Amino acid sequence: MRFFAFLACLPLLAQTGFVASDLLRLRSVGGVQLSPDGAYVAYTVLRNDGAGRPTPDLYLRRNSDGNTTRIGAGGGMEWAPDSKSLVYSGAIEKRHGLILVHPDGSGAKFLTEVSGTNSPLPTTGKTVAWSPDGKQIAYVSAMPGPETEAATGDPVVITRYLYKPDAGEGNTRFNDNRRLHIFLLDLAGGATRQLTTGDHYEHSIDWSPDGNDLAFVSNREPNEDQFFNYDLFTLHLADGSIHRLTATENAEYRPRWSPDGQTLVYEATKRGLTDLETTMEDTHVWLIGRDGKNRRELVKLDNRQGEPMWTPDGQAVMFTLQERGNTSLYRQEVKAGSRETLVAGQGSVTAWSVGPNGMVACALATPNGLAELFVNGKQVTDLNAAVMKDKPVASVERFTFISNDNKFEVEAFLTIPPGLREGQKAPMVTVIHGGPHGQQGPAFNFRSQVYASHGWATLMVNFRGSTGYGQAFTDAVFGDQNGNEAQDVLYGVSAAMRRYPWIDRDRLGVEGVSYGGQLSAWLITQTNMFKAAIPTAAIINLISYNYMTYYNQYEQMEWGAFPHQGNLMDVLWERSALKHVANAHTPTMLMHGENDNDVPIAEAEQYFIALKDVGTEAVMVRYPREGHGIRESKHQVDSINRSMAWYEAHFPRKN
Repeated sequence: MRFFAFLACLPLLAQTGFVASDLLRLRSVGGVQLSPDGAYVAYTVLRNDGAGRPTPDLYLRRNSDGNTTRIGAGGGMEWAPDSKSLVYSGAIEKRHGLILVHPDGSGAKFLTEVSGTNSPLPTTGKTVAWSPDGKQIAYVSAMPGPETEAATGDPVVITRYLYKPDAGEGNTRFNDNRRLHIFLLDLAGGATRQLTTGDHYEHSIDWSPDGNDLAFVSNREPNEDQFFNYDLFTLHLADGSIHRLTATENAEYRPRWSPDGQTLVYEATKRGLTDLETTMEDTHVWLIGRDGKNRRELVKLDNRQGEPMWTPDGQAVMFTLQERGNTSLYRQEVKAGSRETLVAGQGSVTAWSVGPNGMVACALATPNGLAELFVNGKQVTDLNAAVMKDKPVASVERFTFISNDNKFEVEAFLTIPPGLREGQKAPMVTVIHGGPHGQQGPAFNFRSQVYASHGWATLMVNFRGSTGYGQAFTDAVFGDQNGNEAQDVLYGVSAAMRRYPWIDRDRLGVEGVSYGGQLSAWLITQTNMFKAAIPTAAIINLISYNYMTYYNQYEQMEWGAFPHQGNLMDVLWERSALKHVANAHTPTMLMHGENDNDVPIAEAEQYFIALKDVGTEAVMVRYPREGHGIRESKHQVDSINRSMAWYEAHFPRKN
């Protein structure tokens, strides 16, 4: 069964061109949840027109006739087992927490307050779970920890290794030390009770079909701030006892009960050292028995697999797979082992849900648009018709080349400006992705489309370390930060210029965010081919970064040792852009969030002063309220416009 391919995209439209401010009118589908009976689909729509970051609105759609109701701001939705109501996280009556609503949008009722934490919590799963009889709701909420008072006093007293928060809008300077625990809400009487206590974080919950147990994820290492290791647990509701299902050195994520309640499906890694922010090892789909026995890897595909879910009949598991710049949706039989692709082609499945009789709903981003809602292969939303009208969508072409060390075939994607005339030359901006364990692909990229409308090509290179090309390719960045993966980018630039003679070699720019910002800053110490550079949230000094970031395991994971061990400190300094700043002569505009604890703004500050000392033109743009990367819509618009002005100022004028 193959529902559709996202090669079947909208036709290109007549010319007017994208501008940065169009972002404020664009919308995209976020979360997707089919009701158990398949009659309705709940989905969120992310808007960019607010004062801050993109905000989600919740919609309910009746699948029989397409009738759609906007509920209001909210997300994190979960359907009741009987499909007669939906609980979601939002605000009503000036209170924020869980809200109950009927499928037609009526009867909205506030249930209970819910609070969170700013502590870094990677790849968490469900925060709400219904009891099978629909009479109770389990949910995750935060409570103060033992360090909270001392860490908020005068003076502030820090005792935790993980003392920095996952910073961003509205967050404080320090970890609030609030711990996530599991609570139980009785819908009839409204009473709540706390099921877990202590100094650990419990989350990613799912209720067993027989109603007896809650599955959850927690890190129970004695030094959990320093060693990231999620395991699977169950909580027996009759007596509150907790049972450990896994005791591995790797990380387990997002458990889901099988319909018969005998097996859990989940994501997991195999290695003993991973990281809070990014993992080099691809997650795969695993199964484990209710008793913690018969743990086994179900899906042995050599690529990164996403959150798995059971089909309603319990015969198969569905999951996403990153492959060559795309994210596809797969279905695999548990017993037979047969596997089929449900959604494949050029683009990315960003969210999905499975219903009865093989029904599938998903959010799908294609080369010609941001994520829209599809139900059983049919597109049922067209959120950006007014914005996209009469605008040309630049095409994206893929090509491959052989790496500098002849070890890999590397893939790149070139966005080509529409209306390029014969004999005309066009600038090219190389846009480097972060991670480094991530991927770029042909799906609609707004920034690239704005550049293309301005007559500029953009190049995206899935350098070694990227996901979607097998574990060996992802592992190839190990022990080689700012090494051959940087050469992959340069080889990609050279290959593009050779194969597309219309690219203007005198007007090349480079930019990236996070690890992409790091490579942007590093490359201008290795070559003068770029006329302008824009590193955003860039790592500049690998040593200072290691001791200032909130996820201090990163360099250990990427090099296999702590920086203080052996001569690694010397190696890290040698691989730092700051060490080689005397060679950097490219005009550079650094962009950074003031509240970034992932890559602290001190990284940009160091490079800014160093470039000035060298005599290289440099500007530092600091975005208030921003954490890692630029999230607020108006800041994103400013970033695009400011970047274009920077390139314009430094690309040589052409007649």
